[in-house]
Amino acid sequence: MIRINNKQYNIIGGLLGWIWLAIVIIPIYYIVITSLRSQGDIFTANPLSLPRPTLGAYQRVFANNFLLYVSNSVFVTIMTVTIILVASFMVSYMIVRRSDAFSRTVYKLIITGLAIPMQATIIPVYYIIIHIGLYDTLWAIILPSAAFAIPISVMILVNFLRDVPQSLFEAMSVDGATEFQTMIKLALPMVKPALITVLIYDALNVWNGFLFPLILTQSASNRVIPLSLWLFQGQFTVDIPGILAAVVISVLPILTAYIFGRRQMIAGLTAGFGK
Repeated sequence: MIRINNKQYNIIGGLLGWIWLAIVIIPIYYIVITSLRSQGDIFTANPLSLPRPTLGAYQRVFANNFLLYVSNSVFVTIMTVTIILVASFMVSYMIVRRSDAFSRTVYKLIITGLAIPMQATIIPVYYIIIHIGLYDTLWAIILPSAAFAIPISVMILVNFLRDVPQSLFEAMSVDGATEFQTMIKLALPMVKPALITVLIYDALNVWNGFLFPLILTQSASNRVIPLSLWLFQGQFTVDIPGILAAVVISVLPILTAYIFGRRQMIAGLTAGFGK
């Protein structure tokens, strides 16, 4: 029988780790250095060599109303995540506190939404948005995005709330607290890691969302960042440095949020999916 000692395992694990690191780092490195190249250097220089840095691509990005698209994305993300957090938290609290046949049925119906792909419902969503008069507005992006994010958010929050001891809820009731006061003063602080998880996870999805902005908006004034990347594609040429410069700028806000909230996000996902 062939035995492999711990040292060999460590070497193999370290090698695989370095390979994975290279797979992740090299594309990021390429995006950043290419955004600092001129269009002419794209086809003449080594793609991984250090460029003669120029900010021309970033200047072209901001010359194309990019700040408007950033502000639209910020507004859509903030409003969508706010709706998701409020609705998901209140529904999750009801499901956990009632713990009867009705709440279990509601939970099952909500979780069923995880099995429905967004692409399969785009035509009904399109007709609904037109019928209620929201087509080509930012709310046409916000409402469907929030609706499709609620199922997974509820699943994460419900699993967190189920870990709160029932004795704490009973103590609040004995002290004369209303159900709303119990929800705000007890449940809300207890599920803070889960709320941060939902916030970051859904903010990432909404910020990078492409399908709803593409189908449900039309005018340039309602364009968000993913759609704005099309501006750098001409009829016969593609401004590669411009596209990658826009990508770098668009990633910075969401990357910052992830860096500061990654611990809570990992804790929330572990509890939300581990049951």
